[in-house]
Amino acid sequence: MTKKPGFLQTIIHEKYDTLAAKGRRLADFVLSSPDKAVFMTTRQLAAAVGTSEATVVRFVRQLGFKNYAVFINTLRDLIDRDLTLVERGRMRHLVTGSEDAELDRLINLDIDSIKAMHKNIDPATVQAVRNALKSAPAVYIMGSRLSYSSAHYMGWTMSKIRTNVCILNGSDRTSMDQMVFAPEGAVVVVIATSRYPNELIRLGKIPRRQALCQVLITDSTSCPLVQFSDHVLITPQKSIPFLGTPVSMISLIHYLLHTLAADMGEELKRHQEKLDQAYLENDIWFN
Repeated sequence: MTKKPGFLQTIIHEKYDTLAAKGRRLADFVLSSPDKAVFMTTRQLAAAVGTSEATVVRFVRQLGFKNYAVFINTLRDLIDRDLTLVERGRMRHLVTGSEDAELDRLINLDIDSIKAMHKNIDPATVQAVRNALKSAPAVYIMGSRLSYSSAHYMGWTMSKIRTNVCILNGSDRTSMDQMVFAPEGAVVVVIATSRYPNELIRLGKIPRRQALCQVLITDSTSCPLVQFSDHVLITPQKSIPFLGTPVSMISLIHYLLHTLAADMGEELKRHQEKLDQAYLENDIWFN
C-alpha cells in the first residue's frame, strides 16, 4: 500500500484510539521524532519505546502498510517533502562541544551516506548507464537548485571524456528548447535531490515525450521522475540534511565517470589530446 506523505500523520491520528498502549507509544515516538525513527530498524524502534519487534510489525500493519519498509519510505517522504527549513533547523544537532567534534559528526554522517550508496548500487544499472552515455550522439545533464552543483560537476568532468556534453539548468525553462531539438538517440541525465523542485519535475518529463533516453540520479525511490526514467541510480541519505548535502551523489557520479572513461579506450586518448592541444594554443592554464 502506497500512501501520500502527508497522509501518514492523518492515518496515525485516525487510528490512534484503536491502538493498544504500546502502539500509542510507538505512534507518539514516530510523530515526535520522525528524524530518529526513519533510520531505525524494527529492533531499534522497539527498544526506543520499550516494546517488542512483533509489536512494531503489528503497529505498522494496523496503520495499513504492507510491511515495515513501506512504512519507513512513507515516513522519509513526510520528512523530505513536508518539513520547512525552519523545522529542519530545529531537528539538527546543535554544536554543544568543540568545532572539532562537530567536524567529526558531519564527516561521519557523510561517510554513512556514501556507505549506503555503495551498498545500494546496482552494477547492472551502472553498466547500462555507462553504455548509454558512451554510445549517445549527445548527452544533456540537468539539475536544479542544490542538484545543479552536481549536474555541473558531472557535465564539466564528462566533457573531458567525450564530445557533445551540455549542462542544463533545470530552473531555466529555456532548457526545454535544447531538449526539444536534441538529436535522436541523445541521453538526458537528470539529477534530483529532495525537496524536488517543481520546475525540474516539469522539465524532467520532456525527454519521455521526445523519446529520449533518460537517466535519473536521485536520493530516493519516491522522486516523482522515477516513473519517467529509463535508468535510475539511487544515493540514499542516512541523515536528514539541514542545508542539503551532495556528498554521496558526487561520489556516485565520480565512480560512474571514472568507469565510463575506462570504457572509452583509444577514443578517450584522442579526445583528450585535442583538449590538451586547445588548452596549450589558448594559454588556458597558469604557467
